[in-house]
This record gives sequence, structure tokens and C-alpha cells, in this order.
Amino acid sequence: MKKTRTGMMLATVLGLLASTGAATPSLAEVGQVAVVFTKGGFIIGVGGGQGVLSFRGKKYPFTVSGMSVGFTIGASTTKFVGRALNLRSPGDLAGSYAVGGAGGALAAGAGAVQLQNANGVILQLSGPRIGVEASAAVGGVTISMQ
Repeated sequence: MKKTRTGMMLATVLGLLASTGAATPSLAEVGQVAVVFTKGGFIIGVGGGQGVLSFRGKKYPFTVSGMSVGFTIGASTTKFVGRALNLRSPGDLAGSYAVGGAGGALAAGAGAVQLQNANGVILQLSGPRIGVEASAAVGGVTISMQ
């Protein structure tokens, strides 16, 4: 009888913990993101830009800076639009995002990227890329709220 009671209490506590953990993601919201990012380089690529997060009916400006190391040659500008997932507040967007992959543009093309920061925010962005650039590099992007 004692083991059954202890087992039932343990099951109840675990159930409560599981339901609390499952409820947390539902508190996160989705924001809309628009950003213009210009990148250029030879071997080491550097870039930067500005963007706007639309969240809960308000607009929040931010800056983007980044660097990549690997094969990079040329320059391009990409106008990204997309979503920021798992936001609880606008400040969650800020932070460092890891980037890896290959891409390129010749006169005009398209770019798409999915990034995640330490706050759990996932950026899903895509947009047209203009310029002449080829890259196969690993780097990072930092977003700072203004």
C-alpha cells in the first residue's frame, strides 16, 4: 500500500511538471521581421544591415552585423522578410545567431535562412538577393535592438 501511494504521488508530481513544461511554448508568440543585409568580402565576409520587428501591433527597429570565414567572394544585398518564432518579448530577438551553409547570387537570386539564438528565438527568413557573390562559409550574425 505504501509503494502504491508513493508511486501515485510521484506520478502526480511528474504529470504536473509535464503539463507545466508543455504549456510554456504556448506562451511564445510569432513576430514579423523585415531586414536589409549587405555582405561583401574575399575569404572573410563582413556585413550589416537594419531591420524591423513587428510584434503585438508595434514596430521595433534593430541592427544586424555579421562575419563569415571560409570561401566568400563578391558582394550582395538581400532583403529578407519572414517570421521570428518563440518570442515572449521584443528583446528576445537580440543575440547571436550561428550561420552555416552555401549560397550565391549573380545579378539577382534568392536567399533563405533559418537561425536560432540562445533565447530560443528562431528566425525563418527569405528574400531576393542582388549582386555578385559566392560563398561556402561558417559565421555568425548578431542582432541588437535600437
